Amino acid sequence: MARELDKSLLNHHKEKHFTAGEIVRDIIIGVSDGLTVPFALAPASRRQRFLAVILTAGVAEVAAGAISMGLGGYLAAKSEADHYMRELKREQEEIIAVPDTEAAEVAEILSEYGIQPHEYTPVVNALRKNPKAWLDFMMKFELGLEKPDPKRALQSALTIAIAYTVGGLVPLFPYIFIPTAKKAVAASVVLTLMALLIFGYAKGHFTGNKPFRSAPNSFHRCCCVCCCFRHGQSCTGINTSTLAERMVRYDQTNFQWRDGGLNFF
Repeated sequence: MARELDKSLLNHHKEKHFTAGEIVRDIIIGVSDGLTVPFALAPASRRQRFLAVILTAGVAEVAAGAISMGLGGYLAAKSEADHYMRELKREQEEIIAVPDTEAAEVAEILSEYGIQPHEYTPVVNALRKNPKAWLDFMMKFELGLEKPDPKRALQSALTIAIAYTVGGLVPLFPYIFIPTAKKAVAASVVLTLMALLIFGYAKGHFTGNKPFRSAPNSFHRCCCVCCCFRHGQSCTGINTSTLAERMVRYDQTNFQWRDGGLNFF
């Protein structure tokens, strides 16, 4: 009767928990880096004839960054899955080799929750009769490990790569529609800052933090990138416009890239 009552209560009580934490984490990683890295790279030249250089360099960076970030996410998730399997195998061997020691560890874990010996002894005995549940208990409560999704590595790679691409294209949009480099840089700054504020608000909403407190944090990130960009120019004394002009010459007549007189296309 009591068990039926408990089931009835559970059926009527639906808890709303956020269960997409890993996906949101990947999106945050991808979008935050995607918004800031191309944004810092794009203002490398302010001359009108180098707009194509800025756009090409930005798109190339977005593509390379998406591949790099996606690969990093894949390897991280794969390493996490490999670590889980190693610990699972080790714990399984210990349950078979030293069951009394493992049972004592179960008792110790339960006692940390304030459960008395006469209360947790039946639980320990029940787990010893069910090796699969016992192994699952040890993985979760002793090692703090959850079984990873087999598709997690590929999912993480794609999520981070797509998020990075979406974020990275935002600072580059002004260079497509605005013909003047100086105005395009200013528009890119404004658009990126607005995107960071919106992104910070959304991040705070989904992570459970205060959205209006999370938004300025993302804004500060972009301000730091701007400072680093300007500081790098002042410290090195290198004008990035001049550097770009020395590295690449753009032939507006036939729309070909040339370096040292050699046509790449």
